[in-house]
Amino acid sequence: MPTATVSTVTLRVLLFGSYAEILGFDSVEVTLDSLATVGDVLERLKALPGGEKLPPRPLCALNLSQVSVNAALSPSDELAVLPPLAGG
Repeated sequence: MPTATVSTVTLRVLLFGSYAEILGFDSVEVTLDSLATVGDVLERLKALPGGEKLPPRPLCALNLSQVSVNAALSPSDELAVLPPLAGG
């Protein structure tokens, strides 16, 4: 009898500034189903202790390029979650 195989994607999530302080770590590896998006990663982070303090849509960069929460994930991606930036 054939069994259903669930394909997954594992990526490294980097947290910076206050987001790292809120969650208590600066990086974590996350495994989700293969159809996952950046938004799914954010929901996973928000489910962690302190995660409720994260904003609804933080600035995210996938493999060094800014992306929306709808961006699809691929194996070995690296997602950075960045607090608001200011500069002069």
